[in-house]
Amino acid sequence: MKDQNFLKENNARQLWHPMGHPGEAQSAPPKIITGAEGVNITDIDGHKTVDAVGGLWCVNLGYSNTKVKEAISSQLHELPYYSAFAGTSNPTAIEAAYTVQEFFAEDGIERVFFTSGGSDSVETVLRLARQYHRIRGEATRTKFLSLKKGYHGTHFGGASVNGNNRFRINYEPLLPGCHHLPAPNTYRNPYNETDPAQLAQLIAQAMEDEIQFQDPSTIAAFIMEPILGAGGVIVPHETFMPLMREICDRYGILLIADEVITGFGRTGDRSGARHWGVKPDMMSTAKGITSGYFPVGAALISGKVAEVFENSDAARGGIYHGYTYSAHPVGAAAVTACLQETLRLDLKTNAAARGTQLFEGVQKLAQKHDIIGDVRGGHGLMTGIELVSDKAAKTPMDNDTMKKIHQTAYEAGAMVRLGAHNILMSPPLTISEAEIDTVLSALDTGFSAV
Repeated sequence: MKDQNFLKENNARQLWHPMGHPGEAQSAPPKIITGAEGVNITDIDGHKTVDAVGGLWCVNLGYSNTKVKEAISSQLHELPYYSAFAGTSNPTAIEAAYTVQEFFAEDGIERVFFTSGGSDSVETVLRLARQYHRIRGEATRTKFLSLKKGYHGTHFGGASVNGNNRFRINYEPLLPGCHHLPAPNTYRNPYNETDPAQLAQLIAQAMEDEIQFQDPSTIAAFIMEPILGAGGVIVPHETFMPLMREICDRYGILLIADEVITGFGRTGDRSGARHWGVKPDMMSTAKGITSGYFPVGAALISGKVAEVFENSDAARGGIYHGYTYSAHPVGAAAVTACLQETLRLDLKTNAAARGTQLFEGVQKLAQKHDIIGDVRGGHGLMTGIELVSDKAAKTPMDNDTMKKIHQTAYEAGAMVRLGAHNILMSPPLTISEAEIDTVLSALDTGFSAV
């Protein structure tokens, strides 16, 4: 490893970073994180903070899980790589697929297709949705419905169903046939509706209207995050996802749950769909599947969908899609170890308890700080804080103030994430009561600096 002087001198020079402006990164270099232990991270200057971001919604087990690290290390010595394309497999991939299917069996999942990450998983389920209908003789079903403020990764398919224009405008034209419905956000919606149950009904009506307008025979799938993460931790009413399920069933449309963030315990249940009592047709997953220790994702297939593929002829049902690192043996070893630890530590139970603590703590901060316009969460360890400069007008907080709050909170002991004028938090599911208190104290300090 090069010394500190080299690292600071070359920070953001050769390396372009995701989700940021490369010129700004050179003038204001990003923090260099050099170590992590438990739920804490340490930067190059030795400053230690609670990681309230969980890496990037992904380090569910915290940074010190020996079982997963040992599984990765051991597999590197035994079989560091082999292709899982048709004709070859490997032992860890077979075991990992069994473990994942068993983990999500209650959600109706029967088959697993491994990918390299969340964007790959979304791309996979979108492609399989079109192919599913083509096999069944409904080749006109090519369109997708999704929610504004929803986030589904950065590939062309995922970017096309994304509901945040920041990930779209500079890359257009995107995939045709992608149509967006209002987000179930009671703080900002086109109906000015503050009742979450009524808002769910209004969006359901809008969905039916859009289906009729597009022609039901042209729509392949509706994709949604059970709780919208990067869009601001938007929690729908408990009736919302069941309503979407019922409408999809009525019109022969597949329901895809994007569980890249919400899967593996973050909502207080094994999946976000299960949290709302819904069985999806397919699920896209990643992040918590290895706690971020190795890049792995998975597209999960229900029995209903799997049956269509497996009973078709080879020409129509062959899956000519995949990735070099699909079912990577080292990644697969990490998956099995991670899910075993997820169950052993009962992460979903701690996520529910600590998530309530964090949400209620931020609600108390909202009574103290007028810049807090809205607080969203309360369903596992996902909390969003929308900041405004004028509470009555709901004027979004300016970028410079957001950066000041972020830096002050960091100095006070908590790394949080900015999403435009939102503060987003998704700490490791192993976080303790005392560590949540540290996050709340750091936020209080950050808000007080304005």
